[in-house]
Amino acid sequence: MSTLSRDDVAHLAMLARIQLTEAELDRMLGELTVILDAVALVQQAPTEGVEPMSHPMPLTNVTRMDVVRPGLGAAAALSGAPEAEAGRFLVPRILEE
Repeated sequence: MSTLSRDDVAHLAMLARIQLTEAELDRMLGELTVILDAVALVQQAPTEGVEPMSHPMPLTNVTRMDVVRPGLGAAAALSGAPEAEAGRFLVPRILEE
């Protein structure tokens, strides 16, 4: 059983910048105690010889080979632009200097 106190819950709430009423502090104490007890129970599981893993099922990342191929040239990229100037997209000014 966890040794969490009401003052601990109030301190955690203050760190998280959460305002709790007195009733909420009491309710949170009960809920956090249940959570901490569950974590303590899981920590008692025998894990000697168990290889750490990131996922319970073996996963294979399906990706294609990274093959270099030509991209759009400047003219092709600017061909659909409403306006262009000096090889760049021309957009309306929104900020004053």
